[in-house]
Amino acid sequence: MTQNPLEKIEFVENPEPRCAVALVLDVSGSMDGQPISELNAGLLEFDKALKADPLASLRVEVGMITFGGAVTQIDFVTADQFHPPMLKANGDTPMGQAVQQALAMLRDRKNTYKSNGIDYYRPWLFLITDGAPTDVWEAAAEQARQEEDRKGVSVYAIGVEGADMQTLALFSTKRQPLKLKGLTFRELFQWLSKSLGAVALSNPGEQVPLPTVGWLQAEP
Repeated sequence: MTQNPLEKIEFVENPEPRCAVALVLDVSGSMDGQPISELNAGLLEFDKALKADPLASLRVEVGMITFGGAVTQIDFVTADQFHPPMLKANGDTPMGQAVQQALAMLRDRKNTYKSNGIDYYRPWLFLITDGAPTDVWEAAAEQARQEEDRKGVSVYAIGVEGADMQTLALFSTKRQPLKLKGLTFRELFQWLSKSLGAVALSNPGEQVPLPTVGWLQAEP
């Protein structure tokens, strides 16, 4: 029996091409206090900005993996259906498990697009951490590099104050990790929403110039 390419109701109602972004967020105990408050505020800005962009709200899909003690997953939804949770900081930093889970989420989502005849942009994996992994992370970093080399994902690693930037650098072959200036999560997520909005206006596969980065910590 041949599958109807628009079998799933979500794609019947919204057949737009999709750009999936997996937010992989460190919510370990070291993020407690102002860092987690600013991260939550940044997510609200991100949500508001994407919903204000009519095309991006239909084309950008947001999924989330948080890691702090345990790894928690929020499945992909289009930006118009996304509601950021209120994050709380706790536990250690199982970054390796979180990245592997995010890569699996992205692969599954791309397979869903393909089986339903939906065009899509190269997905993004957006990793934010203020520390170093406390689990076995080397295999996850290798998987991320291999997936990026196959043009299956674009990895963006962001280090908050205290992050192990040398370890973060091993999760991507295409771009160095960037250091967040202070706790400017709002500026970071404003940049992300503008970047995804620019991608959503393009055709899948097209190279898109991204906005200027204003949240980057200057080199000493």
